[in-house]
Amino acid sequence: MEYVKPRFLDCGEAALSVEFGEGVDPVINARVLTLDERLRAAPPQGLRETTPTYRALLLRYEPLEISRDALIAAIEALLAPVDIEAKLSQPAARWTIPCCYDPAFAEDIDAAAALLGRAAPSLAQLHAGADYRAYMYGFAPGWCYLGGLPQALAIPRRASPRGPTPQGAVLIGGALALIAANPMPTGWYVIGRTPERLFALRRDPPFLMAPGDAVRFEPIDAGTFLTLDARAAAGETVARREALQ
Repeated sequence: MEYVKPRFLDCGEAALSVEFGEGVDPVINARVLTLDERLRAAPPQGLRETTPTYRALLLRYEPLEISRDALIAAIEALLAPVDIEAKLSQPAARWTIPCCYDPAFAEDIDAAAALLGRAAPSLAQLHAGADYRAYMYGFAPGWCYLGGLPQALAIPRRASPRGPTPQGAVLIGGALALIAANPMPTGWYVIGRTPERLFALRRDPPFLMAPGDAVRFEPIDAGTFLTLDARAAAGETVARREALQ
């Protein structure tokens, strides 16, 4: 059991960042998610919204209902020691995400493979064979950032952004992986595409995975992608979820 006192940083007059460390680290992220769970279970009056990131929890609050000092006191009362080993070894769910690595749906896979000094099929096999952790949503609704990318696939981001990515693009950049929910410019490399919709307003909840969930990619061919894409467009969830808790 471990106890770590975070830093409290103001983000304007009505938001507070509770920071547990630096960098992308599963232990730091487990502490963030633990505090998020505890605040959701017993929210102090005036707390409006919580947003977990890699290393911090952003809190939006109403200053007319709760002061900064009172909010911090409420947070500190919830900062009991965390069993990090249990938190890391028992994610709530494991998702299997279908992913097509065919160059028709992975327009950067050949370029990324060349930069990494390997063949495109080898890149796809290594990417699909890894176990990932969903750290956070960011940049745009449904963009899910994943840790666990094999070191052999760590690749510098582009010097300038590429054109808009397609919906469902599976990307790598730096030491991270990413699933994009909608077309946006990015400096990451598109090495696959999933037919699954990670963000859908008609779904409850609208976000498919939760931060802290385990993720794996399942290779599919182009024909299977088109079939699953049609089903996903009709509202079906084509990824598979395995409850672990």
